[in-house]
Order: sequence, then structure tokens, then C-alpha cells
Amino acid sequence: MKKVLLIEDDKIVRENTSEILELANYKVKTAENGKVGVLLAKTFLPDIIICDILMPELDGYGVLQIVSKMPELDQIPFIFLTAKTHHQDLRKGMELGADDYINKPFEESELLRAVETRLKRVEAFESKVKGNNNISLLNTTKFQSSINIKDFDQFLNQKPIFKYKTGETIYCQGNQSNHIFFIKKGYVKTFKINELGKEFITGIYSDNEYFGYASFVKHQPHAEYSEAISNTQLYKINKDEVAAIINNNHHVLHQFIEFLIDKTVSYKDKMILLAYGSVRKKTAEVLLILHKEFPVNSKNEIAISRSNLADLIGIAKETLARTLHDFKAEKLINFTSKTIVILDKKSLQKVQ
Repeated sequence: MKKVLLIEDDKIVRENTSEILELANYKVKTAENGKVGVLLAKTFLPDIIICDILMPELDGYGVLQIVSKMPELDQIPFIFLTAKTHHQDLRKGMELGADDYINKPFEESELLRAVETRLKRVEAFESKVKGNNNISLLNTTKFQSSINIKDFDQFLNQKPIFKYKTGETIYCQGNQSNHIFFIKKGYVKTFKINELGKEFITGIYSDNEYFGYASFVKHQPHAEYSEAISNTQLYKINKDEVAAIINNNHHVLHQFIEFLIDKTVSYKDKMILLAYGSVRKKTAEVLLILHKEFPVNSKNEIAISRSNLADLIGIAKETLARTLHDFKAEKLINFTSKTIVILDKKSLQKVQ
């Protein structure tokens, strides 16, 4: 039976939430404030902590900071339970290492789904580590000698697949990374959030592409957030594995270098476009890029939300809506509430 520590100062919320978790067959201990919660965590050693933010004695941020420095607790999932919904609060919590947020009031299914998802990820990671230890994959010398050019796909097939639903966070700004992420299937966006809570998408990645590598290479925390924008399956490749793959699969190294070059050139082009391009030009260029790289269905439609499209271009959603209607009137595109289809690619390329 998995153990849950619930730290919540509101007695009614604490009792109701505890009852929901116990009915779902979790062993639950509760604390009425952060200070009591930290002391209880040391003896109870929970599998997951659910914690309110605004509490007397010690708030949720303080609890997370203290717990994250305890060797016996620093790897367990930590979920904030809160009525605070500002981007600044979300960002602060994620930078401290929180795994998820649940906004009050919440549905029972939302709470249980969040807890179950985080616990499953921990189990998948522990299973992978145990399996790797059993076959000495983490012994770099032996691991390197076991991989050759023909084994790369087989190597991936033996790794656990991490699954994320649309809208789920993969990592947050400030999280430390020991992995490069490789997408088996799906679409992922990376983005930054400014002090006003505005998103700016820095990249979109799809099948057989890497992301999260900047933090990995520089040995620094992630400088951006990442989120699944479709149901996504991905692999996490750790440092020892990367070294072994590069040493024994030179074609993979060449592919990765080409990928980095393409992304760097694309990023520089995008910065120039953002700095000097008109709204019409930026919108047209991004639509053309998406048509080439993003999910296009059998009807040749680009499936992307208006919010993500606006954040990718770097303009307000209202501005995007006006520009799309102009393009539609000029018969350059057509669209529905969820999709866009390019009707005249050549004319769209000439937009200034």
C-alpha cells in the first residue's frame, strides 16, 4: 500500500481529501501545517507528498525546500494543493522542484489521477534502474562494449517508455537534468514564461527528435519549460548511456550534430523574424514551418491550438485572429476552430 502525506491547514479540505485517498487504498497521514508536516515526513517516509501553499508556521514552499534537502525524501513526488493560480506561483513552485499542481476546488478524479501518474513514473524509473543494475548497464565500460551501430534501435526498444497526455508538463524551468529526451511518438513544446505570465514557445519537437539537451550539455538546470501538446511517448537517455552510444554509434553522433545545427539555424532565423518581421510575415512564415514539421492530417490540416500558435509567433491571440481572418479573406488559408489548412503556399511565401 502506497503512503501519502497530506499537509493542509484547512480541516475540512484535509479530512475530505484524506478520505478520498483512503478510499482509493492509500495509507494517509495528515498534518495541519508545514512544520508538523516536515517532522512527520521524516518518520512516515511517504511515497508522495501533497501540500498546501498558504499555511501557518511554515508554508508549502518552505516544506518543499526542506524536504528536497533530505536524502531519504528528495526523490519522492511533491504535489502542491492550492487555490493560488498565478503563473508566478506556478513558476516559483516548479523552480523549487514541485512535480505538479492541483487547484482547489478539484474533482476527486483529478486528485487521484495526479497521484497515480506521479507514482507510476517513480515505479517506472525504479524498475529501469533495477533492471540496469542487474545487467550492469550502468557500468560504463561494459555498457559501451555492448552497443554497436546495429544495436541502437534495439537499445531504445529495451528502455522504458514514458507517456505524457496532452497538456502534461515534462520538465520545468529550474529542474536539474541528467537526461536527454528522445521522442518516440508525439509532439512537445518548450517555452518560457515572462514576469507577466505570458508564454513564448522556443521550440516544437516531434517523432525521432531530441529536446532538453541544452541543460544536459551545460550541466545546468533547465532554462525553459516543456509540455506535451499531443499524447506523447518518449525515452530518457542518461549520461552514461549517451557516452556509450556516441562512442559506439558514430552515425548517431553525426545525426545529433546535424539536428543541433538545423535547430540553431532555425532559432536564429526565428529571432531575426521576430525582431524585424511584420505580424503578417511572422504569421505566414510560422504557418509554412508548421506545415512542414507539425502534425498534418489526411485533409492537409495543421492541428494546433490558437493559444500555442500565438505563443509560437510571439503575438497576442487577438492579433493572430485578425491576421488569420485576413489570410482567409485573401484565400491563402482556411481554418476551423482547431485546424488550419494552407490553400496557396506560393502566395503565403511572398507575404511581407
